[in-house]
Amino acid sequence: MSGVKAWEISDSEDSEAETKPDSNRDDSSQTATPRGRGAPPSGAACGHASALRPPAPDPRGTPSPARKRRSKEEAEADRRAAAERKEARERQKETRAQEKEERRREQRARKEAAENVRRLRPENLLRCLQVGVDPALLQHGGSDILLDTLAAFEWRFTIESQQLPHSITWTRDSPQGTDGSVEEEQVALVLVLNDFVDMVISVKKMLDSGGEETGTGSFLSPVLEYLNRDDKKLVTVLVTHSPADYRTGACGGYLLDETLRSKSGMENLEVEEVLVYLQLCKNISLVFLDGWQEVTNHVCAVTKALSKRPFKLLTERAELPFCVDGAWAGGARVERDGSGLIQVWSRQIQQLNRVSPAVASTVTAAYRSPQLLMQAYQSVESEEDRKGLLAGLLVKSGGKERRVGPEISARVYHCFTAQNPQLVLD
Repeated sequence: MSGVKAWEISDSEDSEAETKPDSNRDDSSQTATPRGRGAPPSGAACGHASALRPPAPDPRGTPSPARKRRSKEEAEADRRAAAERKEARERQKETRAQEKEERRREQRARKEAAENVRRLRPENLLRCLQVGVDPALLQHGGSDILLDTLAAFEWRFTIESQQLPHSITWTRDSPQGTDGSVEEEQVALVLVLNDFVDMVISVKKMLDSGGEETGTGSFLSPVLEYLNRDDKKLVTVLVTHSPADYRTGACGGYLLDETLRSKSGMENLEVEEVLVYLQLCKNISLVFLDGWQEVTNHVCAVTKALSKRPFKLLTERAELPFCVDGAWAGGARVERDGSGLIQVWSRQIQQLNRVSPAVASTVTAAYRSPQLLMQAYQSVESEEDRKGLLAGLLVKSGGKERRVGPEISARVYHCFTAQNPQLVLD
């Protein structure tokens, strides 16, 4: 047993001894091989392979100089782009805010305009007007007709002393936001025939004396003083009397009869001279009325006219208020080559009443211009033939045919040939 074990151990040692010299020889052969002889060294082979591969990245992560400059430029470009986007957003935001504010202003302006129009409508403005009646007029018989009528219409009126005695005035409330009232320039002075005769006599004496007013008891002095304080006032003298005290002339004016001439001692020519002076020099209108019923009608008419005037002034403020809005009202466009003139010629004929577009197209198809139509009229000798020149033209409309007819033909003829500008074509 011991001999077997010893043999086994010696065999293993021999095998180790045999293998170790071989490994040593291999290592020595690798290190001792001379350069230039045989195969190239393994280090050169590794260097050649490493030259073919891209350089390994720096383990510390430091970029190359070219990469560093490029990143700065890109960062600067990104900052500029971000700043530009921010400025664009700010501008857009400001634009939206301005547009929103502009829309708000427009809405407020439209609302105020609509409210102003609503307030200035006659039915609403009547509530803002007030009629002032001088207490001296209540002494006249029939003055209760005026008061009862104003109360029936539910119009505002007051009975208080006026600057001009025996007068009727109008005031309206001030616009919203202000206190007080505004006086209208219209003033109605109610006089009976005897008082009016005294005024006429005073005016005649003043004209004879070279403009110096005489007669302190006359109604002329208060009127002149009133007009001197405010020359914008428009005074209308309402002369009331019975039907037996006057008669109406054929021309629509009023001729004073023997009663007025006997009381004033003047002829008709002298009375007319006084009336012309009052109207032209003092802006005093004269109206002769038959009793207080007509005075009441006059006061009501003036009140309604004053309520309508602000709304009319508002609607007439726009340029050319008679023009109709709309694209169709803009007229036909005429180009440089003349295209569009036929549409203008057709619309010119359509301005006549009851002339349809089909009739106008028929006329313009037969006579392509107004000059050709005028030449056709001149070539016809008879007046009747000229009037009926267009009567036989066929008009096609809606699958039906009809003729222009003598009535429209005559109206077109008079429209282009009449010399009287006041001629009524229809």
